[in-house]
Amino acid sequence: MRKIHVRYDLLYILLLFIGVSLFAIYNAQQLNQYEGENFVFKQAVWISLGIIAIVCLQLLETQTIFLLSTVLYYFGLSLLVVLLVSPESIVPTINGANSWFQYEGITFQPSELTKITTILYLSYAISKHKERFQNSNLKYDLLLLLKILLIGLAPVVLILLQPDFGTAMVLAGITIIMLFLSGIDWKIIFGIATISITFAIIFIFMTINLPDVMQNTFNIDNYQINRIETWVGLEDNDSGNTYQIDKALVAIGSGYLNGFQGETSSMYIPEAHTDFIFSIIGHNFGFVGAAIVIFLYFFLIYTLIQIGLKLYTINLFGAYICFGYITLILIHTFQNIGMNVGIMPITGIPLLLISYGGSSTLTALIGYGLIYKVGCELLKEEDYMFRESEMR
Repeated sequence: MRKIHVRYDLLYILLLFIGVSLFAIYNAQQLNQYEGENFVFKQAVWISLGIIAIVCLQLLETQTIFLLSTVLYYFGLSLLVVLLVSPESIVPTINGANSWFQYEGITFQPSELTKITTILYLSYAISKHKERFQNSNLKYDLLLLLKILLIGLAPVVLILLQPDFGTAMVLAGITIIMLFLSGIDWKIIFGIATISITFAIIFIFMTINLPDVMQNTFNIDNYQINRIETWVGLEDNDSGNTYQIDKALVAIGSGYLNGFQGETSSMYIPEAHTDFIFSIIGHNFGFVGAAIVIFLYFFLIYTLIQIGLKLYTINLFGAYICFGYITLILIHTFQNIGMNVGIMPITGIPLLLISYGGSSTLTALIGYGLIYKVGCELLKEEDYMFRESEMR
């Protein structure tokens, strides 16, 4: 009889995230601003679809996913292209961006799916390159560098055209981190890091000092420029541009140690169920609740690092899927919690696995299904190696 391998650690972590998500969203929808809304039910539907996707992924072999990576990547790119050329009847302008397909009340954001397909294709390209060119040299490293940059650049450009600066930066971050982890010579990595940091500094400097140029060149809206100025402290509270972060900080600060004990329904927190869900957690459950959520992310990342490092010697493709998903979770978590407490600029980046959202929830769970799959493959390999050693 074929032995079934189960990653109980990843299952328990997922159940905890689902519980935290539904509980936090329930508390968010108690605010008067969401009267009549039932985000908990909608989130449960998307979570159910995500769990179905996780189960379906377990039916595929890792080699099948490896072979499908190229097709899935180009499918993701094609969705982004279709999004740009579609009429406003199915791609409405929401918050200044054309980032969603919308039909009969159902919305889908292709760029969320593109994060996963890009991680898959980067993992495919890196692992295949390393298996083909086992003896690394400058020529092969530069070839791998070119591959990674081209794979990452295509979706970033298409997403910037929507424009969706936050999601584009997430994909750029994933590409850069995967580049660092690809095993390319450290001298090249140092050069890339220097260029990236220099570009970021120049970008922020020009956004603050030459906003008109940045608007015309990168299609940046006024509100995005205001958010950067708020982040670096150039906006005062009277300007109105610090409204969101002020509300978030008041909500978190009033949570104290164990959560706010008074009436909270009359409070107003912008996007409390999505972008600012961490403020709701801090307000309702205090420092203890916020610390538990942060520890839960730490435990997930720690577990995935352990899986990724073990896979590195036996399944490069699976290892890089783990590294890519870790990067995705890290960027989203650091950026979202950072903007909630005022140390990062405000963007429309949700707190993955907790924030309400159809596309983001579904694709985050698809990614979780992939790392669960390769995690089970690791258990299978370890079990096989153990039985082999016993036979000897």
